[in-house]
Amino acid sequence: MADKKYNVVDLFCGCGGLSKGFEEAGYNILVGVDFEQSALNTFSYNHNGAVGLRLDLSEPESFDAIVDAVDGRLVDIIIGGPPCQGFSLTGPRNIDDQRNKLYLAMIETVRRFKPKAFLIENVPGMANLYGGAVKEEIIRRFTQMGYKVSCKIVCAADYGVPQIRKRLVFIGLRDSKASYEFPVPYRLPDNYLTCEDAISDLPALVDTLGEEVGKYEMEPLNDFQKLMRGACTTLYNHTAINHKQFVKDVIALVPDGGNYKDLPSGVGESRTFHMAWTRLNSKKPARTVDTGHRNLFHYKYNRCPTVRESARIQTFPDDFVFLGNRGQQNKQVGNAVPVLMAKALATKLLDYMPYET
Repeated sequence: MADKKYNVVDLFCGCGGLSKGFEEAGYNILVGVDFEQSALNTFSYNHNGAVGLRLDLSEPESFDAIVDAVDGRLVDIIIGGPPCQGFSLTGPRNIDDQRNKLYLAMIETVRRFKPKAFLIENVPGMANLYGGAVKEEIIRRFTQMGYKVSCKIVCAADYGVPQIRKRLVFIGLRDSKASYEFPVPYRLPDNYLTCEDAISDLPALVDTLGEEVGKYEMEPLNDFQKLMRGACTTLYNHTAINHKQFVKDVIALVPDGGNYKDLPSGVGESRTFHMAWTRLNSKKPARTVDTGHRNLFHYKYNRCPTVRESARIQTFPDDFVFLGNRGQQNKQVGNAVPVLMAKALATKLLDYMPYET
């Protein structure tokens, strides 16, 4: 493998979970593009030297802005997670419909830069949309551009993430005889990391709301916690929500891993949808981290997870600082690609990138 840091542009980057995984695998992040300024602020703060661009990628002139930010450097890889909502309305044969313009922007950026590789992640449901026709049409487009495309639904828990989060991933290699083979899982369901593994060392915040910048109160309890802390000695983004007393009283009746079905009759009936009053299960990976709708509670304490606890479950290292207000921070974490899953995909991609640029 060449001793080179391959240059990456991240479209629809959000706060940068996908970028962080690539960075940890040894890549150089040049540019991150998103429309949400608070997420870009977090991206820029945590990706040393990377340019955060606030752009509407549906606008044709956005490509020129990316070119300017790249500033003549070679783009080796383009990564991103473009929205795919338009496909459910337009069907597989109408990929060029304006409602799919954000996905088309991803395809067009790859066409113009001609990177050695690309990675696109999306929701698993896209794989079966219109009987798989949308997936096949996307593969066909990139194949026509000279890319050998591999596609698979991957589960984050297989790669050391304490969360059952599945994503559809496309990886294309330009002018390659080989097809990308997805990394072999190094965790199996019988030894997945659990919520307790992930966050049990963080302060309880039972009698305090905590602070945006605080301190650890105990040593890490396992290798995962040591990995997340790294050399970090400051605890960021670990602040609890000040719930109303009735919320605390209701969730106090829900056992570890339980939900609204475990409540006594007449209690908590204002929320009866399928994920209402759900506690994390201390002995299992988390379900998919959401964007902070206050439907998910700590497995032990009568509160929602803090931003830092959710970030741990998404495998962001503790020195990754989230900026903005609480709602913006939760949205950034919930929308991100788990860092260790991204790192596993990126590390495997290095096997296909040994040649000179």
